[in-house]
Amino acid sequence: MGKYADKKVYTEQGRSVFVGLSGGVDSSVSAALLKEQGYQVTGVFLKCWSSEFAGFSAEGGSASGGGEWDCPWERDQADAQAVAEKLGIPFRSLNLEQEYWQNVSKPMIDGYAKGLTPNPDVLCNKEIKFGLFLEYALAQGADFIATGHYVRKSQNNELLRGSDPNKDQSYFLWMLTKEQVAHSLFPIGEYKKSEVRSLAKKFNLPTAEKPDSQGICFVGNITIREFLKHYIKEKPGEVLTTQGKIVGKHEGAAFYTKGQRKGVGVYGAGTPYYVARKDMTTNTVVVVPPSDIEELYQKEASIKGINWLSGDQPKLPFKCLCRIRYRQELQNCTVTEIKDGIAYLKFDKPQKAVTEGQSVVFYLDDLVIGGGIL
Repeated sequence: MGKYADKKVYTEQGRSVFVGLSGGVDSSVSAALLKEQGYQVTGVFLKCWSSEFAGFSAEGGSASGGGEWDCPWERDQADAQAVAEKLGIPFRSLNLEQEYWQNVSKPMIDGYAKGLTPNPDVLCNKEIKFGLFLEYALAQGADFIATGHYVRKSQNNELLRGSDPNKDQSYFLWMLTKEQVAHSLFPIGEYKKSEVRSLAKKFNLPTAEKPDSQGICFVGNITIREFLKHYIKEKPGEVLTTQGKIVGKHEGAAFYTKGQRKGVGVYGAGTPYYVARKDMTTNTVVVVPPSDIEELYQKEASIKGINWLSGDQPKLPFKCLCRIRYRQELQNCTVTEIKDGIAYLKFDKPQKAVTEGQSVVFYLDDLVIGGGIL
């Protein structure tokens, strides 16, 4: 893929690694590969969510309702344990429900209520998987943790994009530190998803045919809007054009995000409208038709909460590659200035729907440099 691609993760036989077994195929194969490579592997299921704990249900906001897209943690834990038994490795379960609520769910909900579009997966990786789980593993005597992320690392503990561009998950890991990367292993980062499925069959793992999970990290197969409605009250308001004409009604500005097309309530719309912006003070959503799509594009942006994985800020101006959303093609950009904790960016080409609360991640070829929050 690039000049860093020849740097493989080195194997240290006999070292202890705690693998975050989610009950899915990716983490299952990760554990199998590490055992095959000679590591002392322990499987750990992270219980981060249950509807009972968070007062959540599919029936309307109380824990008593249940529902088909409640987080199936019991099934996932059973699948994770079955994988551990198949591999003949020790198995543990770590309850982080309270910590997940305080550090991931609540900040996400609060962000949406303020009109932002936070990314819960970025927070989950920083606070839970490579935060509390890593701390727990090291305290228990492990040398590493391992996850089923499609990323790689070099021998110098640099974080690299996954080999499969369709599955690369480096976008969600920009908040990590070099020390966290040093204590982490990513066994499937060199593989394509199809190859991981084949390996699961080769190892005869009980999760080999299990579908990939969708939705919010640890919460289950539920859309962001469905999730938010259990914590943020609907607040109907007007949908406006950029000229101020009322063209529809919405359920609450908090539930919409810049660039969104699906679910925008425009009266008798024979053509799709896109959310151009929203005003939380007036509870209005402004939309544009495809003919005015250029209004969604911009060449400049600013970010806060900046993290450089190496620990060192590069010399400015800093030209690099970046992406402003998951799976976006890498874009050329320049970090022109950093002042009072705010970094100012210029994109070579105008970017569509640069959305407050989302992440910008910086790259040099395959190497993940860092990122920040729009």
